[in-house]
Amino acid sequence: MSGKLIYLMGPSGSGKDSLIEAARPYLAERGCEVMRRVITRSAESVGEDAQSVSAQTFEALKEQGAFALHWQAHGLSYGITTQLDDYLRQGRHVLVNGSRAYLRQARERYPDLVAVMLCVNTEVLHERLLKRGRETPEQIRQRLQRNELFLDAMALLGDDAIEVLDNSASITVAVRGLLALIDDAAGYPASA
Repeated sequence: MSGKLIYLMGPSGSGKDSLIEAARPYLAERGCEVMRRVITRSAESVGEDAQSVSAQTFEALKEQGAFALHWQAHGLSYGITTQLDDYLRQGRHVLVNGSRAYLRQARERYPDLVAVMLCVNTEVLHERLLKRGRETPEQIRQRLQRNELFLDAMALLGDDAIEVLDNSASITVAVRGLLALIDDAAGYPASA
C-alpha cells in the first residue's frame, strides 16, 4: 500500500511553517514525513528549515532529475526531492509545503494527493507579513491582494477537492484540523 501525499498550500505569512513545526511530533507518530524544500533563498532567511542553494545548483539538480516536484514563485525556485517517491512507495505519508499555482501539475503527477489550503484572514496575514520582515510594503500589498483574489476564486469554483483549514486563531486549533484531515485521508480512526 502506498502512502498519501498531503499537499499544504497557503499564502506567504499564513503560518505554514509554524503549523508544520507545531504538528511535527504528531505527524511522526502517524508515520508522516515532512519534506524539506530546496530553495534558491539565502540560508540566513528567517522561516522554514529549507536547504538553500544557488540558482545554478538548483538548475543542475533539476537537470539531474533530483526533484519530484519543482516550481518558481516570487522570483525563487522551489524543489521537493525524489525522496518523496521513496517514502510513498514505502507506504509512508508525506507532507509537502507546496505552491497554490503548482497544484495542477502536482495533481497530474500524484492524482490522489490531499490538497490542503491554509487560509488566514487578511488582517492577521498583514500582521504576520510585517512581523517577519521579508517583504517591502509594496510586496506585502501585492501578496494581500493575491490572497484575496485567490480566496474569491476558490469560493466561486467551490473546489471540493481542496480541504480548507483556517489558521487565523490559535496554532493548536490549526494543528488539530490538519491532523484530522490527515487521519481521514489515511483512513486512521478519528483522533481525540
